[in-house]
Amino acid sequence: MLRAFHKDDRFPPLKTVAVQTSAESRAFKAAALAYFQDRRDTFARRLFRSPFSGVRGEVSAAICTIAEPKESTLEAIASGRLALSPDERDRVLAFAKALREASGVDDFLRRLPPLEQSEPAPDPSELYFREPAAREIGSAMRSRHAHFSASSLNTYVECGRKWFYRYLCAAVEDKGSSASFYGTAFHAALEELHKEFPHPCDVAVAMLRSKLQGFVHRAFDIYASGFETRIELELQRRRAIRTANRYVEWLAAQAAKAPFTVVGCELPAQLTIEGYDFIGYIDRLDRDDGTGNVTVIDYKTGAIAQSADEYREKVRQFKEFQLPFYYWARTAEGDRVTRLALVPLKDALLEVDPVSLEVVPVATESGKRSGGTTGLISITDLERARTRMIEICRELTDGTLEHFPVTEDPSACRYCAYANACNGRPWPAQELFGR
Repeated sequence: MLRAFHKDDRFPPLKTVAVQTSAESRAFKAAALAYFQDRRDTFARRLFRSPFSGVRGEVSAAICTIAEPKESTLEAIASGRLALSPDERDRVLAFAKALREASGVDDFLRRLPPLEQSEPAPDPSELYFREPAAREIGSAMRSRHAHFSASSLNTYVECGRKWFYRYLCAAVEDKGSSASFYGTAFHAALEELHKEFPHPCDVAVAMLRSKLQGFVHRAFDIYASGFETRIELELQRRRAIRTANRYVEWLAAQAAKAPFTVVGCELPAQLTIEGYDFIGYIDRLDRDDGTGNVTVIDYKTGAIAQSADEYREKVRQFKEFQLPFYYWARTAEGDRVTRLALVPLKDALLEVDPVSLEVVPVATESGKRSGGTTGLISITDLERARTRMIEICRELTDGTLEHFPVTEDPSACRYCAYANACNGRPWPAQELFGR
């Protein structure tokens, strides 16, 4: 235990403080001697920040931090900018008075306020553990949103924890990636094309190609800030131009085969089922000129199912709700939707070959997967998907969810913005072996 510097009994013995050492006591006295020699504020600040000043360290640090650039320590104390308790304020003012009125080191030490009593310093040779904090009592959680989208439902079935982070906590602000801005720009270019040419069969292929290239250039100029570098912007632009040429070839072939009219692009899709509101936007809606049948088209600039059978199985396993939702939304508007299609726009080296599902009352089971991009999906499958959508909404809004489980599929974590914050994510097989 350290004693006072002065033998005068009016200066009480210093109490034990964790940070006190004989070296620090010598430094305090040296700073006091230096200060009373030339009254430099550097030494005044050292005295004020010392545990021997009689002022708590966090209080002195706060006052020094909010001081003006050329303001002395005594001026900072006198300004009273920091709100303090009466006892803390008295200690601060007592230190300032001692420093200002003392005639020398001995007088300064006698005037200092007594140090506060504190717990003895722990023995560094021993290890102490704090008592564990009491676990907070959790409460059930529910969705704060008044509506749902197909993408939010897809996120929930992919990984409950991801849905929790994204839609309930809004834990991370997603600023977007080059891939997302590529998709946004491409969608905007296609929307412009079909607004100007809703009846593709009446337009020459060369005109469609030229126009779409121009729309692509303009769209990428608009969204240029989304790409980190100019080189990346130009590479993605060229990729989009090559993909646009493939798209025009496919579009012209489809229009020549069966003329159709593009009813709209980025059409709002709204649907209320059993009190739950669903919203979304349909990338493109076509109506056959001969039959009046409607096709719902969703553009995909990322990974999609490789075959019609694969996509139908995702719908049946309740892992995909986008096209089923669009089907029911347009059916509620009075359309006769007979086809659902995913148009891949990711790979500029491949021809555009949509994954297309014809809607039929009952799909026949062949027993063998064809692996082709065209297939059938039954209304029964779509009805089951709609029922599951309602069940998920009920789960998310009834206030009974206390835990959001982590996915068992490591691929779902690959591009997840919350992977680093998730301590329960599954490890890929190769990484798990390495651990």
